[in-house]
Amino acid sequence: MNIQEVKSEKGMIAWLVEDHTVEIVNIGFAFNGGIRQDPVGKEGMANLMAGLFIEGAGNYDSDAFQMKLDDAGAEMGLEAQRHYICGSVCMLPKQQDAAFGLLRLALNAPRFDQGPIDRVRAEIVSDIVGSERDPDAIAQRKWLRAIYGTHPFSRPGEGTKESLAGITPSDLLAFHKAIFARDGLHIAVVGDIDANTLRERLDQLFGDLPEQQTLAPVADVVPKLGQLVEENCDLPQTSLRLAWPGVKRSAPDHFATVLMNDILGGSGMTSRLFEEVREKRGLAYHVSSELTLDKLLVTTETRSDCAAQTLSIVRDVAKQMAQQGPTGAELKAAKKHLIGTYAIDRLGSTSSIADRLLDLQIHKADVDYNQRRARSIGRVTLKQVKAAAKKLLSAEPAILVVGPPLGGKDE
Repeated sequence: MNIQEVKSEKGMIAWLVEDHTVEIVNIGFAFNGGIRQDPVGKEGMANLMAGLFIEGAGNYDSDAFQMKLDDAGAEMGLEAQRHYICGSVCMLPKQQDAAFGLLRLALNAPRFDQGPIDRVRAEIVSDIVGSERDPDAIAQRKWLRAIYGTHPFSRPGEGTKESLAGITPSDLLAFHKAIFARDGLHIAVVGDIDANTLRERLDQLFGDLPEQQTLAPVADVVPKLGQLVEENCDLPQTSLRLAWPGVKRSAPDHFATVLMNDILGGSGMTSRLFEEVREKRGLAYHVSSELTLDKLLVTTETRSDCAAQTLSIVRDVAKQMAQQGPTGAELKAAKKHLIGTYAIDRLGSTSSIADRLLDLQIHKADVDYNQRRARSIGRVTLKQVKAAAKKLLSAEPAILVVGPPLGGKDE
């Protein structure tokens, strides 16, 4: 895969993968900021703004804008994530003038009319009300408060009924202006477009945005682990979630940790957790581990009368990994798995390639990361993976239990 770095006259930089075999262009873009920038008392701002992305821009109200979008054969959307506001656009090359024009309006001249605000806000509030009796949603909110305290990460990204009610059109315009600026922008483009055309389009789309973002400072936070969080409810199945420390993607032991996680629970049906929890004992249909930005997370569901037993086994597997690490055979298989499935999992379509390129930019990777990745994984030693396992899994995890009290059922 040939990744080109395209720089416009105004200094916008995009990563481009040309693919003229399919008549489609996918654009991914992201602005630094995200849900963590929601003002106190107006939680849900970023999510509401994202929901209004195609609800009118420039001279087009909501209905007119969406009709124009349909006529152009284009799809676009915006999503508020914890650290970023991420957008995507899919268009046909033959109609790119119209699609680029609409995207430019959505980026530079959102309307935030009261009617669409009220409608989208009502949809979000309806979801919030619906989640008020959902044990998993209740538990998720309790979990975030427990591990993040008063940090912005603990606040609900969708907001609350009260916080959403206080958001005005002027609030949204100010928030948009603070986030949508060139110095916090990342762009990835894949499909039937060449570098020269893209270079011109970049300035057309993004060149008139403010030069600098005005983000509120957000302190780093380390999740508070070593605690049990329970949401007790009478359910036939219990959900279990365990969190250990994670590592930053820039850390020297990142790939050692990735390999360790693959062996622990990331590789599906060949992982230790799958073998011990499902294959040997039939306690769960699914059990897995994943590395998030700040933690290693294990999740599973099991019959409520088996919850305590399942939790004990998961902890034992993690403890054994911390104390002994993987075997040489496991490490060899994990390397083969991570290298061999990468193209299938991440690079299977123009949209998935655009997502991957955007993710690499966000995490400050180089253009040649995809070429270096296999070599970096191949160089990891068994000693390094054992060290990563000991470093992370020796800690006491945070545990979330959603279901009957663990002591309330026979094991």
